[in-house]
Amino acid sequence: MGSIAKKTMRAQQYDARDNTLHLNEIPIPTPRAHELLVKIACASLCHSDVMLFEPNDQGLIIGQNPVTIGHEGTGTIVTTGSGAEARKFSKGDEVGFICPVDCCFECANCRNVHNAWCVTGKVRMQGFTVDGYFQEFAVVDARNAMVLPDSLDVKTAAPLFCAGVTAYHAIEDCNLEPGQWVAVIGCGGLGHLGIQYAKAMGLQVIGLDIAPQALEEAKKCGADHVFNSSKDPDWKAKLLEITSGGVDAAVNFSASKRSYDDCPAILRPGQGLLMVVGIPREPLQLNALDIALGRYRVKGANNGTCYNMRPAIEFSAKHTIQPHLTTYKLEEVPKMIELMNSHKAQGRMGVVFD
Repeated sequence: MGSIAKKTMRAQQYDARDNTLHLNEIPIPTPRAHELLVKIACASLCHSDVMLFEPNDQGLIIGQNPVTIGHEGTGTIVTTGSGAEARKFSKGDEVGFICPVDCCFECANCRNVHNAWCVTGKVRMQGFTVDGYFQEFAVVDARNAMVLPDSLDVKTAAPLFCAGVTAYHAIEDCNLEPGQWVAVIGCGGLGHLGIQYAKAMGLQVIGLDIAPQALEEAKKCGADHVFNSSKDPDWKAKLLEITSGGVDAAVNFSASKRSYDDCPAILRPGQGLLMVVGIPREPLQLNALDIALGRYRVKGANNGTCYNMRPAIEFSAKHTIQPHLTTYKLEEVPKMIELMNSHKAQGRMGVVFD
């Protein structure tokens, strides 16, 4: 079971009353029967964390206030709950986990779609409606956790448990064959992982971004071609020539509505797939006639469920998929957010705890 002597911890908490972060001292939580108390080793920043601070039409829900942000984490188990699921783990296990809590995990939606649509209507998301992982300790549902494969480092693997699972399924669920073309739009925190997964699956990759450092990251991750869509006025024509008519899938990791508007023109007519991952502030606008006439198809990918988390993590370990992680102190989370908003960050940013 285990225990800790201290009673409080530091946490970076978002407060909706002034729309800012506060480094607060809060109680260390106690795990319920089905939960694990984890000493956080690493918590990393996702773009959806930053959406808390922005006007947004996409249905992002805030519950508890103030709330500790962060929904990508790894750590070491300190205490296990008394329930059967929790007792499958042991004190000292190094684990990663995803963020839904208080859902049933058993309904068809929880198993096959996303926990957000649990039939109980009771789901909460750590980092948004209940405390997340930019704090020294966190409780996580044992059903959402897995022991890390030996080749993954607990201090660097945190991005795999949202960005990794999302990027893996964004590429895998395109159902492409080796040698086909995929455009990765937005080559930063998610996209640099998406490129690595695509290359591991034998695909040809074109990286698209407006930030030079993101395009450099794309090259390092194996992209066959890269284009700066804001600087090269002929990028669409060049892409169509390289791919002999368009990519077989365009996976959009960016939060730019304009980048979505550009996608139909680069998809191979009749078989191209638009994979929706990034969430712009404004709703997307799709041409109904394009869809009706089969010009392209639309799917989506997300941070997954406990049922499809493990294949993504095991694939990452097998193929040495590495999040490019820049580390900071807990006090520096506001700086991380500033860097993300200014598009100056490369790869993923995270806090590594002592």
